[in-house]
Amino acid sequence: MSDKHPSSLELASEMIDLDFNGLNDSDIAQLQRLILDYAAVTLCGSIQPWGQKMRAWTQDQNASGPARLIGSGDLTNAATAALANGTAAHGYELDDTHEASSSHPGAVVISAALAVAAESGSSGRDILAAIAAGYETMTRIGRAAVSQEVTERGFHATCLFGPFGAAAAAAKLLGLDSEGLARSWGLALSMVSGSSQFAHEPQGTMVKRMHAGIPSMHGVLAAQLGKLEMTAPQNSLEGPLAFYHLYSENPKLELLARKTGAPLEIHNISFKPYSCCRKFHSMIDCLEIATVNFTHDPADIAKVDVFSPANAIKKHAIRRPDSVMAAQYSMPYITAATLAYGPKKYSAFEIRHHNDPMIISLIDKTEAHHDPKLDGYLPDRMANRVTVTFADGRQKSAEVTEALGSPDRPLSFGDVLEKAEPLIEMVDPSMDLEMIADKVRDLPDMTDTDDLMLTLVAGNYDLTTTLE
Repeated sequence: MSDKHPSSLELASEMIDLDFNGLNDSDIAQLQRLILDYAAVTLCGSIQPWGQKMRAWTQDQNASGPARLIGSGDLTNAATAALANGTAAHGYELDDTHEASSSHPGAVVISAALAVAAESGSSGRDILAAIAAGYETMTRIGRAAVSQEVTERGFHATCLFGPFGAAAAAAKLLGLDSEGLARSWGLALSMVSGSSQFAHEPQGTMVKRMHAGIPSMHGVLAAQLGKLEMTAPQNSLEGPLAFYHLYSENPKLELLARKTGAPLEIHNISFKPYSCCRKFHSMIDCLEIATVNFTHDPADIAKVDVFSPANAIKKHAIRRPDSVMAAQYSMPYITAATLAYGPKKYSAFEIRHHNDPMIISLIDKTEAHHDPKLDGYLPDRMANRVTVTFADGRQKSAEVTEALGSPDRPLSFGDVLEKAEPLIEMVDPSMDLEMIADKVRDLPDMTDTDDLMLTLVAGNYDLTTTLE
């Protein structure tokens, strides 16, 4: 463990000092892409069964406040909104990804920031800076933990690292100083968790949808209690019984520091064009190459061999998933659904497709293989290779190390809009996507962020249902 790393308090000071004036045009443009993407995927998640259950739960709390639920538009307090919106954002495997920390920061951090901003009356500029700090916190803490080792032990990275990122965003909007943020992290230390047991129990997967909502809520609570000066450890990361001692066997604390001249971590985020585990997005790109842009006849495929890093094998092998989550986490199912219907038929993961004869046939033709060479690309890249064997004996192979949507193959604002269109269509075809986009573009000059949140309300929300 290196001694050359920022302490918890020093990291907190850096995050508090990160303000809108320190963001350049590229930072602001990236934040706008991330927020637009978040808005669309959260709307989609809000109408899923888990999103609707969270909405029902918030109604049962009878909590009052100005924070708005995306989708229904219901008003509640910040912590409750963070839990509900974070769950919806993580709810259909379309939220953004930070490869080096194996986490999904947007669903956690943006949910917390928007919820707290409603209570604090924060401006759009305040929100943009808070979101940048939240991403910076969550991803650096996860990166220094050596997330691949942490997840191999059974922790779920988003839920584990998320409370720190959400607390950073919330603390900035609540006006805390560096000691207040460090204190908030000390409170969050007693709230972190996140088991991946859901990967082995297909009927216990709905909780995984909550693995962005739970840390988002905990981060909000930690910052609120921190503002009340509820005392807590200040060495929450590096202390002898603190985060890295508890959760990381071989932490690299020097990775907590930002290298001189390095871009903010928001620029190391991957967008997800496909509604499945990010580990297999490069595999889908391989299938596109091997089938010449999916112009194949699925019935002509005799065998599919998928070569992956070790971390993409063990928890992703269910061949007969019986929940949406299990299907989105299953490499054989993802392969089969993609070859049967293409990569952007998001509904292919719903239960009504799980006994589809074509999908079942292709699952049975798919085999997973560990390729140690692909381990070498981790943690920054999730590479895959495929070989498709056709009925006439032809074989087509492809290897992709940079999946579509990754920092080296980014989505533009227009690309994110294109991704958003079918998601908005699933929720409410009458919603004005261009108005949502305009409000996101207006954030640097926005004084009342409910102007954005009101565009994220589906008029027919109570008439919209989906199937688990």
